[in-house]
This record gives sequence, structure tokens and C-alpha cells, in this order.
Amino acid sequence: MQLVLDFLPIVAFFVAYKFAGIFTATGVLIAAVLLQTAWQWTKHRKVSPMSLISATLVLVFGGITLILHNKTFIQWKPTVLYWLFAAGLLASQFFGSRPLIQRVMGENLQLERPLWLKLNLLWVIFFIVLGAINLYVVYSYDEQTWVNFKLFGLLGLTMAFALIQGFWLSTKMPPDPPGDSSNP
Repeated sequence: MQLVLDFLPIVAFFVAYKFAGIFTATGVLIAAVLLQTAWQWTKHRKVSPMSLISATLVLVFGGITLILHNKTFIQWKPTVLYWLFAAGLLASQFFGSRPLIQRVMGENLQLERPLWLKLNLLWVIFFIVLGAINLYVVYSYDEQTWVNFKLFGLLGLTMAFALIQGFWLSTKMPPDPPGDSSNP
């Protein structure tokens, strides 16, 4: 259910775009993000930092898009979000006891510190590249291509990267000890 709610604003933007264009879609995106944030707050009495950053960027860049009637601002939003994530991940390698990726995934994964740092750096590079690819599509293709890329391309690239990361991590995991019955 959470996965559906996470993608609801993106899907709402895409559907609204197909029926009414970029500016209506931006307004729908803003409304969907506000509803998503309110629901998260009501259900959990907190909003995740990633959701809060994304919602703030949607409100700022979406608001500027609607006020100035200039689609470039909403098109830049994914890039700014990805680059902020990259900066946060990179900074976490130098501040605090654990890199950010370890704080997010550490309960589900046991890795040595050098592997956590490498994984964290891989996500930094991925987010920088994803932001650059978004700008390439914004300035090299038409608006409809960018909207399709935003939904299918960015999501597909993220899923492919996560899958590749999963395979890579599986090669780094220590083998199960003999006689371990916790793994059926």
C-alpha cells in the first residue's frame, strides 16, 4: 500500500498531463503531494525526511512554474532533488558514524564499513547522473517526451540500478554458516 501512495503524485501528474497539459498537471502534482504528506502525518505522526524534501521542492518549483507560467521550473525539480540526495549522501560519508545509505538499509543488511562507503558513493554517482540525464532530456526533447521519461525512464533507471545493486550486494554478503536453520 505504501508503494502505491509513494507513486500516486507521479501517476496523478502523468494522467493530468495527458488530459490537460503541463500546468494543470503541476497543480495536480502539488495537490497530490500535499494530500500524501497530510496522510503520512495523520497515519504516522511524522513525515520522512525524503518525503519532506520532495514535497518542499514540488511546492517551490511547482509554485514558481504556475506563477510564472514557465514549465522549466517543474522540469528542473527532479534534477534538484537528485542532486540534493547526492549531496546528502556524500556529506554523510564525512559526518557522523555511518553513511546515510547504512542508516537507511543497515537494519536489513550487514556489511563492513568499506562496503557501506562504496555503496553510498555508488548512490551519489547514480543520483548525479540521473539529474544530468533529466536535464539532457529537458533540453534535447519535447515536453511530452520529458513527461514520459519522468514517469517511465527515471523510474526504470532507478529500478534497474537497485536490481544491479542487489546482485552486487549478494556477491558481498558473507555465506550462511553451516547448519543455520534461520534460512528455510
